[in-house]
Amino acid sequence: MKADPSRQWRLLDLQAIDTRLDQIAHARANLPQTADIAAARGELAAVETELVNARTAVDDVQRELTKSEQDVQLVRDRAARDRARLDSGQGSAKDLTAIQHELVSLARRQAELEDLEIEVMERAEALAKQVADLEARRAEVAERLGGLEEEQAALLADLEAEANRVGAGRADIVAGVGEDLVGLYEKIRAQSGGLAAAELRQRRCGGCRLELNNVDLDRIKNAAQDEVVRCEECRRIMIRTGESGL
Repeated sequence: MKADPSRQWRLLDLQAIDTRLDQIAHARANLPQTADIAAARGELAAVETELVNARTAVDDVQRELTKSEQDVQLVRDRAARDRARLDSGQGSAKDLTAIQHELVSLARRQAELEDLEIEVMERAEALAKQVADLEARRAEVAERLGGLEEEQAALLADLEAEANRVGAGRADIVAGVGEDLVGLYEKIRAQSGGLAAAELRQRRCGGCRLELNNVDLDRIKNAAQDEVVRCEECRRIMIRTGESGL
């Protein structure tokens, strides 16, 4: 392929732009906050699941507490009625004796139910504290996640702005290089990990960094100035300059 030296030299400008754009794309795909955001989102989802389960447990124990309170109240009401009958003295001696025995049984039953009520109340308090702790933890994780997402968004905006700034003159350079040479350049870029054109400096290819042997150096030295020369090792385009060592 033939291409005047000025077109070839402009390939270096194009390569510099594309290299930086590749670096920006890599940075965008590997933002430092990405892993932390994923971890925080996972933690937040886990906390919210725990919170739902804890609130369900609170509802269950509240129903249990309500029933326990009702059971205690029923015994109290029955005992109050028995005491009222006993105080009135109405009924036979046998009936009054039976009422006294029932009051003893009711007192024992009330004590058992009140102990159970206390145990349920303690569980309700513990669950309420668990819900409060989980709500605080959820708020902390959500705040941390929000901060990470803001940092990521700001970094993305900076990278986007830089990409626009770096790539602003690319179209003009491409037009100056020419369709044929750009086509070769793009083909090599796709095959060689992004680096397609580099200087031949001090007898070394700027792509693979290998020193050229004398046969290759003579070939390049004798090539016309407008001939596009490529490295025999890495097949990248080598741009000849005053520091090529030819």
